[in-house]
Amino acid sequence: MSKKAKVMMSIATAIIIVMMSKAFILDEAVKGYLVIFFFVGAGLAALRLFINGMIRKMKEKHIGVKVVFFAALLSVGIPFQSWFRTDVLFAMSKAFIFPSITVMVASVVLMTIVYGIIYQRVNVSYLQEEHAG
Repeated sequence: MSKKAKVMMSIATAIIIVMMSKAFILDEAVKGYLVIFFFVGAGLAALRLFINGMIRKMKEKHIGVKVVFFAALLSVGIPFQSWFRTDVLFAMSKAFIFPSITVMVASVVLMTIVYGIIYQRVNVSYLQEEHAG
């Protein structure tokens, strides 16, 4: 793991721990939202890595396959983004938005690095098993 990844991972972890600890210790009403937004961020990190992997595989595909892929991606992504913005973010108390978004962004950064590390380790062990036999 690079030094940059370690620093980013440390900062993201510190942000999450401090904000969640403060919310739970002081029994703030935002604590439930912080947990939810942590998992939303973790899901977005997994989605980001999945989509990036699929885009890398699109390089050797026919243009029609690329158009269908991006059309399907946008047909799911745009309505979800619209729903999340209007029904979730705009419906929240203004006091909850900043801590929730901060935890979500820190979670995306942290979990992108963690998922990347897990993927590399699983991929390396799979390749070692494949070449050993």
